[in-house]
Amino acid sequence: MKFDFEEELKKLPGSPGVYIMRDEADSILYVGKAINLHNRVRSYFRENIGRGPMIDKMVTLIARFEYIVTDSELEALVLENNLIKEYSPKYNTLLKDDKTYPYIKVTLGEEYPRILFSREMKKDKSKYFGPYTSATAVKDTIDLLNKLYQLRTCNRNLPRDIGNDRPCLNYHIKQCLAPCQGYISKEQYRQQIAGALEFLNGNYNMILKDLESKMLEASENLEFEEAAKYRDLLTNVRSVSQKQKITDSDLEDKDIIALYKDENDAVVQVFFVRGGKLIGREHYYMMHVADQEKPQILEDFIKQFYAGTPFLPKELMLQYEVADRELIEKWLTERRGARVYLRVPKIGQKEKLVELAAQNAKLILSQDKERLKREEGRTIGAMKEIAGWLDLPGIERMEAFDISNTSGFENVGSMVVFEKGKPKKSDYRKFRMKTVAGPDDYACMREVLTRRFLHGMEESRELQEKELEKEYGSFSKFPDLLLMDGGRGQVNIALSVLDELHIDIPVCGMVKDDNHRTRGLYYNNVEIPIDTRSEGFKLITRVQDEAHRFAIEYHKSLRSKAQVKSVLDDIPGVGPARRKALMRHFKSIEDVKAATAEEISEIPEIPLPIAEGIYAYFHGEKS
Repeated sequence: MKFDFEEELKKLPGSPGVYIMRDEADSILYVGKAINLHNRVRSYFRENIGRGPMIDKMVTLIARFEYIVTDSELEALVLENNLIKEYSPKYNTLLKDDKTYPYIKVTLGEEYPRILFSREMKKDKSKYFGPYTSATAVKDTIDLLNKLYQLRTCNRNLPRDIGNDRPCLNYHIKQCLAPCQGYISKEQYRQQIAGALEFLNGNYNMILKDLESKMLEASENLEFEEAAKYRDLLTNVRSVSQKQKITDSDLEDKDIIALYKDENDAVVQVFFVRGGKLIGREHYYMMHVADQEKPQILEDFIKQFYAGTPFLPKELMLQYEVADRELIEKWLTERRGARVYLRVPKIGQKEKLVELAAQNAKLILSQDKERLKREEGRTIGAMKEIAGWLDLPGIERMEAFDISNTSGFENVGSMVVFEKGKPKKSDYRKFRMKTVAGPDDYACMREVLTRRFLHGMEESRELQEKELEKEYGSFSKFPDLLLMDGGRGQVNIALSVLDELHIDIPVCGMVKDDNHRTRGLYYNNVEIPIDTRSEGFKLITRVQDEAHRFAIEYHKSLRSKAQVKSVLDDIPGVGPARRKALMRHFKSIEDVKAATAEEISEIPEIPLPIAEGIYAYFHGEKS
C-alpha cells in the first residue's frame, strides 16, 4: 500500500523521539531526534526554508518514515546515536573516529575500585553508568564523587603496592583516604564506593541538598566565587542524574516485548537490543483477541514469532508472566543452541524499557484506530450518505459503466465494482463490442449492460442447479445501485435493459457540469444536488474516475495491438507467428523498417524471399 504522507503526518505525536526516513528500497536515508516529533518531521515537508541542497535532495527520495517515541530528549539523543552507528545512513553526518557518548566506569573488579571516565563499555567486571550527553558534566561529577567520598584516583596496583611509596597530595588536602598506605581497610573503602554507587543509581537527593545548602551559605557569606562553584556542580549533577533507558550496561542481546489491547485488537511492540544498544523496533498485529487475556496473547505471539525468526537473543524481557515459561525457554534454548531466558522485570531500568515498548504499542494501535475510523468515513460512511440522498435502505455494492472509442473505432466498455466503498478489482470486467459499429455510445451501453446481466442470470441458474450457496463469479452477484457515467440518456438505457430482463435495481446517473465535473445525481427523473465537500460526493467522483480510467486503458491496449497488426499483417507472407518473431527480434516497428533484408532473414522463422518482401514493403512506402 502506498505510504499516505498526509495521513501519517497527522498521526505524529507531540512527544520526544527518533524519526527514520526511508527510500523506495526501504533503505534508511536519515535518522534524527526531536523534542517534538509532530513539529520536527512535518518541517521536512514544508516549502524550502533554507535546509541546504543535501537535505533538499534527501527529501525528494523519502518514500516513507517511521518513528520511535521515547520518554525524554536524552533518550532520543542516545537512541539516535545507536541507530546512526548501526546503519550509517547516507544523509547523516558520520564521525570517522566513531566517537561515542561518555560513561562513568566504576572498576568493581579491583579490590580498591576507582571511578573513571570512559568512552566505551567493555564486558568486564566494572559497572558502567550512562551514556551521558555532556562530557564536562561527567568529568565534574566524577571529580565531585571523588572529593565527597575521598576515593583514590591513582593507577597504583592495590593491595600489591600498599606502603611502597608515600601518599600523594590528595591525601594531604583531605581528598583521598590513602588506601595506598593502608590507612583505610578494604571493607571501609568499599562502603565509600557503595555511597558513590547509590548516587549513580539515582539516590542523589542528599547530595543535591548538601550542595544547595553550601551554595546558599557561601552566597550569604558573600563568597560568590565559592557559591558559583557549588552552583555549577549542582547543574552538572542534575544533568548527569537524568536517567535514560536506551543503552544497557550488560552488553547482551535481548528483545523487549510488550503489548497494548483494546476491546477487539492488540498490537505487540518488540524492541531489539543488540550489544546492549536499542537499534530498532517492529510492531505486529494480533487478530482474534477479543476474548483473550493479555498474558495469553503475549505467549501466543512468542510461540509464533520465534518459531520463524532466524536470530534468537539470550533474553526476552516480557511485560507479563506467561503460563508455559519453562517449556518455552527449553524450546528456544534448543533452537538457539544456548540458554534463553524469559524474564519479567519489576523495577529499574529494564522495567522502564518494557513500559516504553507498551507506550509505543498503545500509540500505534490508537493511531491506526483513528486511521480506520477516517477510512470508514470515506467508504462505508460515504455509501450510507449516498443511500440517504437516494432514499434507499442501504448500499453495499455499486457498479459503474463507461464506454470508450475513437470515432467508433474499437468500441469498448468497462465495468467497475465498489463494495463497502472500496474498489473490488477482482470483479472488474472489460467488454469489446460485438454488435455495435461506429460511434454510438447508447447502443454500446445497451450491449454492455445486456451482456453483463444475462451472464449474471446464467451464473445464478447454474448455482441453483448445483445447489451452491456462494457466487463463483463476479456476474452472479447483482449490485444494490447502478451508476451511469451520464445523465438522463444513459439512465434510461439502463432502466430499459433491466425492465426487459425483469430485474429491479436502482439506477443513478452522474450529471456533469460544463467543465465535465460531477455536479449532482440524476435519479427517478430528478436531478439531486449534492454537497461537493461530502464524503459521498468524493466516493462518487472516485467511482466515475475509475470507470473512465479502466475503459480508456482497455481501449488504448486494443488500439496499440491494432496498430501493430495493421502494419505487419498487411505484408504478404507475414502471419501471426512471423509477426511475433519480428517483434521479438527487433523490439519495435522502427527497427524493422531500418533493417536490411539480410538482417531480417537472420530470424529463423523468416526465409530470405519473405525478408526481401518485408524490406520492399517498407521501402516501397517511402519511395
